[in-house]
Amino acid sequence: MHPAFSVVFFTTATGAGYGLLALLGALGGLQIIPADFWLGLVGLGLALGLIAAGLLSSTGHLGRPERAWRAFSQWRSSWLSREGVSSVVTFIPTGLFGIGWVFFGRTDSWVAIAGLLAAIGAIVTVCTTGMIYASLKPIAQWHSRYTLPGYLIFSAMSGGVLLNALLQGFARGSTILLVAAILLTLLGWAWKLATWRHNDRLEIPTNANTATGLAGGTVRSLEWPHTEENYLLKEMGFRIARKHSAKLRRITQALAFAAPIALLILVFVAPWPLAIGASVLAAIVQFGGILVERWLFFSEAKHTVTLYY
Repeated sequence: MHPAFSVVFFTTATGAGYGLLALLGALGGLQIIPADFWLGLVGLGLALGLIAAGLLSSTGHLGRPERAWRAFSQWRSSWLSREGVSSVVTFIPTGLFGIGWVFFGRTDSWVAIAGLLAAIGAIVTVCTTGMIYASLKPIAQWHSRYTLPGYLIFSAMSGGVLLNALLQGFARGSTILLVAAILLTLLGWAWKLATWRHNDRLEIPTNANTATGLAGGTVRSLEWPHTEENYLLKEMGFRIARKHSAKLRRITQALAFAAPIALLILVFVAPWPLAIGASVLAAIVQFGGILVERWLFFSEAKHTVTLYY
């Protein structure tokens, strides 16, 4: 599949944004993290900023961006539409939660309920994003048991690393959260390796014979169906060399997992100013690593329609 940067950035930014929002809503609503004015303002601002940037960038892949609003009408049958609806609905409790936290300095009572609803909405939205790809049967690499949990794990992982950076920056670092961020990153690493192993061993169930319904013999094309590149070839016939794929996988592991884990471990022993730098750097490096991982997620996927070519 063609790895359009608008979609690559969208899945990375919204995943991190919704992961951070879910943690802020849940931990804030349960009064596990303090109702500090600047923590709430910067934290919710960062989460909503990432979400808004991702949603805006996703329109860059549309042929007619001005018609994006029509996607909301297909929520009964389309996971893309459900994603749009859930993302908008999530802004309602998030706005109430932000008003209560930032302007009233409280995260209890009705503010806590709004925070927990915002967390639920963020999780549901990430699930709908994952299901957009997991529901596509023509793409075997996505239509697997690894896709949806992978989206949830990556969102929690990047959100946890971001929240740790915020808490360290406001001198409210939590050892429990730091350990959780490390464990989530390890889980994300293990899940990504398992996903790659599954995809590398995957036997595509469809071939030219079964696609045409001709059981006997070997089906092959006598003439190319087109004399020059068309939309399907550009979007669904993208190819990446095996050597480039292997190199990018190593870069993904280094940036998205290994480096952040090393930096987060450093936070345990580093004095406070250095702990801030290590935490922020871990979040930035991991974001870059997930961008590479998302690019591979698209470029390594093969659509069944390419059998025609």
